[in-house]
Amino acid sequence: MRKVWIVSLLVLSLISPCYAYHVEVLQVSNIAPFDDAYRGFVEELGRSGIVEGQNLTVNRQIIDAAADANLWKKVGILLKIKSAASRIVEAKPDLVLTISTPATKYSMDKIMGAGIPIVFSCVFNPPMIGCQSVTEPAPGITGATLYQDPLNFLVLAQMAKPDIKNLGMIYSDDDNAVAFNTEVTRKAPQLGITMVTKEIGKSDPLTPTALELIAAGVDSFAIPLDAYYGLRSQEHGKELFAVAAEHNLPVFAFVNYDEKGALLYAGPDFHHIGVLSGRQAAAILNEGKKPEELPILAQKDLQIFVDRQIAEKLGLEISEQLLQAAKER
Repeated sequence: MRKVWIVSLLVLSLISPCYAYHVEVLQVSNIAPFDDAYRGFVEELGRSGIVEGQNLTVNRQIIDAAADANLWKKVGILLKIKSAASRIVEAKPDLVLTISTPATKYSMDKIMGAGIPIVFSCVFNPPMIGCQSVTEPAPGITGATLYQDPLNFLVLAQMAKPDIKNLGMIYSDDDNAVAFNTEVTRKAPQLGITMVTKEIGKSDPLTPTALELIAAGVDSFAIPLDAYYGLRSQEHGKELFAVAAEHNLPVFAFVNYDEKGALLYAGPDFHHIGVLSGRQAAAILNEGKKPEELPILAQKDLQIFVDRQIAEKLGLEISEQLLQAAKER
């Protein structure tokens, strides 16, 4: 019997998966686009031979920063990120994936200080986390950025509505949104456009601020790259679409937003951004690359969609040039 028992143990050891890699994932904000990025990351690792359940274990922690993000909530969120970073260091993973700017910005020092490589995803402005530029990594950290030049978005919006003068944009204190607002406001005058923007809290309703901007003379609205618009089944985007439709104003979604109601959608594909992050992680795990040896990746081409039904309701004729570049929503 003893021989049979030993043989059985040997057989089990051969067929049981060997967990060669351990990856920790830290995500701040529980929104669908970040889920898409995570799936893209895991799928790309799988294509590189690093398969969850075979030679990979993944532990994913999501810190929900969506709700009433007043000052004390923000302090609480920061403490949760710091606590998660400590737990991750104790777990001694081979690599950490951070999803979002806050997840990266407030955990990186502790994780990199322990010698653990970081790959980030869904960060709009890499210099905000200490990188040299949107393409140059920093020691111990690289990843895939959501960055696209906001001027490109404005050009597309102008192609859809050539007479834009005052473009309204409501955004939250989301790090990506703040960075986007700063850059788009600085660049818009190059095209003769004035950005009329206002920051609100993540728990604030959108409608009162939208009406305030309409009273201030905006002739269109933009949805920025902002977790605010992904909260509570995207209710804030629905609010904006309703107010804009009532006042016969177009909305330009500078992100590939799931809800219908915008005239134009343009932005990065979050699943693809996750794939790019997975590509970086595979190079680190499989090839022994250091993060600082891997340039930050970005999606090369914007995904562009137009909604002809919205154009008809607004009495706008989409240019042939834009129709050729875009898909129909």
